[in-house]
This record gives sequence, C-alpha cells and structure tokens, in this order.
Amino acid sequence: MRIDVIHEALNGLKVFQPEVFEDERGFFCEVYRKDHFTKAGVDVEFVQDNHSRSAKGVVRGLHFQWEPPMGKLMRVTAGEAFLVAVDIRIGSPTFGQWYGELISDKNRKLIYAPAGFARGFCVTSDFAEIQYKCSGIYNNQGEAGILWNDPAIGIQWPVENPTLSNKDMVAPTLATWENDPRAQNFKF
Repeated sequence: MRIDVIHEALNGLKVFQPEVFEDERGFFCEVYRKDHFTKAGVDVEFVQDNHSRSAKGVVRGLHFQWEPPMGKLMRVTAGEAFLVAVDIRIGSPTFGQWYGELISDKNRKLIYAPAGFARGFCVTSDFAEIQYKCSGIYNNQGEAGILWNDPAIGIQWPVENPTLSNKDMVAPTLATWENDPRAQNFKF
C-alpha cells in the first residue's frame, strides 16, 4: 500500500493521497502508516484522534493549540469540506499565508498541517464528518483561535454567511496573535 505526497505548501503542510483498492464490495485503503509518513517527512507521534460532524455552511476555526503545540492530519470521512491551514509561526517565510482544498469522502485526500498552523474547515455538502489525528493532547487552557475571515489572511471561503460558534465570531486577528507573548512558542 502507498500513501503519496501529492502537494507541499507553506513550509511543512503536505497533502497526501492514499492508494485505494475498490471493487464491487467497496474499498480499502491505509490512511496512516508511520513508516510511510516518516519517509515523507512527517515524523511525529500522533497521540489523539478526533471526529467532528457539522452541517452545511458551518465554519469551524481557525483553531490551534500552543501548549502543547499540536500538528494535525485531517481527512473527511463523510461528505465534503473545504479544509484550511494558516501558517502562524513567527519568522516563517510563509507566515500569514493559507492553504485550502476541497476534501471529500470521494477523493480521500489527507492534509497534514504541523504545529504552528491554525486550522479550520467549511462544510460544503449537506453534512460532513472530519477526522483528525493530533500530535498533542487537547488542553483547553492552551488553545486559541484566529478570526476566520481576517482580511489580512484573505481566505476565500466557499460560503458568505457561515454558521459560527460564539468563540469563532470573536476570535482575535492574526496581528493580535503575532503580538501575544504566547506566539513565541511558534517561532520558526
């Protein structure tokens, strides 16, 4: 079985395509295999798996965790969603730049965004289920967010009036985060 890197962006973000075997019974694929990911430059230990389900038009994010810093390997297991990652590492040549791609249960792509990236998604189908492996244990005292529509970042979301949590509506801008002492944990 193979898992191929099909795109690299933003100093560490990688898009993977697993090899899929399909027949009249259904399909099979490996979505994570440590030796393949290590060979592709993703040599992290994943310690937590998360599963999220959201309705069409929901935007979640842009979320990140600074304590401990957390990388995520994200995939869509039902429906379709626009997955986004923003480089928030101080000193990175791609600081403030974003990458987004429509990922679905049909194309089965995975996006890896290392620690120091804020991540989010927008559901474009009736609903979507997103699963992600995390390289850090969740810590509600060490998490934060960046405003989903921060004009300095300029993400081209596929929705005009999304459904948002209260927390995501009032998240700080990237400029505010850049001047926060905790941002120093994400030096490039």
